[in-house]
Amino acid sequence: MPDPQTFLTTIAQEQAWNHRQMLEPVTRPRFRVWTYGAPAVVLGCSQRKFETGARARLAPEVDLLLRPSGGGAVLVGPWMVSCSVVLPLSHPWVQGRLPDSYQGLGRLHVQVLAQFGVPSRALPPAEVDAANALTGATVPWACYGSLAPWEVVDDGGRKLVGLAQRRQRTGVLLVAGTLVTPPDWALLCQALEQPGDEVAMHRRTVSCDQLGAQSPDAPQLAQALQAALARALAA
Repeated sequence: MPDPQTFLTTIAQEQAWNHRQMLEPVTRPRFRVWTYGAPAVVLGCSQRKFETGARARLAPEVDLLLRPSGGGAVLVGPWMVSCSVVLPLSHPWVQGRLPDSYQGLGRLHVQVLAQFGVPSRALPPAEVDAANALTGATVPWACYGSLAPWEVVDDGGRKLVGLAQRRQRTGVLLVAGTLVTPPDWALLCQALEQPGDEVAMHRRTVSCDQLGAQSPDAPQLAQALQAALARALAA
């Protein structure tokens, strides 16, 4: 298995890898698994208005990056394991409707989490509205503040794995982030000057260690996810 240090990255390194993969037509699946040594904030491209204020409110050691794709703000840190999966346009995972492109990656995460006794399920499109209603008002500016099809949740509709994608003529980039331990939602809400949403972020999310007595730490989950992606994408 890879050394745990193999997965450690910064948001700048992760986003640079994602960018490079999409510069030329993707001819075969590629992926990377990421862990983080320190907190950092990633804003969607439509959230530029938050950038200056957030930088001023964040501690100097907390990185902030504006990504080229849309979506809500993401708080990465030691509590998260992420992966980037780059696929050709012809790959089975990304055929059909856009939301269906999440199904393969979402279900793969459910299988990996089950290895550690963490119960979860990938949310079918028909159940998204009902699951969103289970945990109260959504938080539209945050990636983990609402649910999308095939994201991974617990029985109460709390988000455990968030999914995102970027489509270009060269290929499709799928991104997933799993909450291993509870994130520092206060840091994110204060950075974006939305302190009133901290309670909702805690209510709408759940982490592995809240669901399983033998839940994995970040390096353990990263290694298991690495192996599962290698098997699935080789096939």
